[in-house]
Amino acid sequence: MSEVTPAEARRIAVRAQLLDGSATDVLSTVRHLGRLQIDPISTVAPPQYLVLWSRLGRYDRKELDRLLWEERKLFEWDAFIYPIEDLPLMRALMRAPWGKGRWGQWQKNFMTEQAGLRRYILRELERDGPLPSRELEHHAARRDEKTVWWGTRAHMAWMLELLNIRGKIAVAGRSNNQRLWDLAERVYPETETVPVAEARRLLEDRRFRAQGVHLVRKRGLVVHPDAEDGRVPGTRVTFLSPFDSLVKNRDRAEALWDFFYRLEMYVPKAKREYGYYVLPILRGDRLIGRIEPAFDRKTGVLHVKGVFAEPGAPASAGTGIAAATRRLAKWLGATDVVYPRRVPAIWRKALS
Repeated sequence: MSEVTPAEARRIAVRAQLLDGSATDVLSTVRHLGRLQIDPISTVAPPQYLVLWSRLGRYDRKELDRLLWEERKLFEWDAFIYPIEDLPLMRALMRAPWGKGRWGQWQKNFMTEQAGLRRYILRELERDGPLPSRELEHHAARRDEKTVWWGTRAHMAWMLELLNIRGKIAVAGRSNNQRLWDLAERVYPETETVPVAEARRLLEDRRFRAQGVHLVRKRGLVVHPDAEDGRVPGTRVTFLSPFDSLVKNRDRAEALWDFFYRLEMYVPKAKREYGYYVLPILRGDRLIGRIEPAFDRKTGVLHVKGVFAEPGAPASAGTGIAAATRRLAKWLGATDVVYPRRVPAIWRKALS
């Protein structure tokens, strides 16, 4: 590994993440990135789809679903989508000892204390799986108090997640975006056995390679040995999901671009600086601003609630931002795009 300048690091990071226009199809892109994070937030589109759009442009979202549930070249585990070739590494993590920290011990104790619920789920899935969680009911599934994320069926939700993490059950498909659970041996193919330490080493290296550049304490920006520097098309404009690997590590994004970014949907409205679900704007190898699109599926309108320029953003980028917005709208199936009354002066003409 060697240290690099910020300018070199920016180019390397963008190229390593296939944000230079070099991505060609869904499968090879997922394999290159290593994984896609799954999240139900769909203000624009769920992140697993939006991350691919940022690289591929207009593609068929059904392709990702087909690769997952029909061809089985991808698989879902612990809120991520992985290439099936990485299943041996994930299975090693499924077998790993419980963590020694408070969270790991809570998980271990919960699995022990709720042994009856665990047996019930496995028995029901063996008999009738795949099943959505709503068709699984047990007296131990409910808590007396309603939780913010899980409602009153928190114990059922937690047990399903833990059984998935431990490799006992797996997501066999989705119905109306609801996961269908089944026994893992009926979903996953047979694989080789990889030691846990080796699996972790390989995964860390693959993620470093996909990032191109790491921010290392006391060393700064460090490049992967196999990373390649080179020209990045300076006028290519795209928008990034808040879960995109290019900006997900907020400290790294700030070190590379002096770009402070946070997802403000969890911030009280009065305290938001930009908006509920704001996407970074990438132009070439620079983060030049932010945009807040929201797709109204009932009316078919893509509302752009705000556009914000970073210091030094080029005026010429307005045309590219407008074109990227049109591409996003077309991909979403929007019939119209509505911009806010106030946009940065330098981009006003292009976004009017």
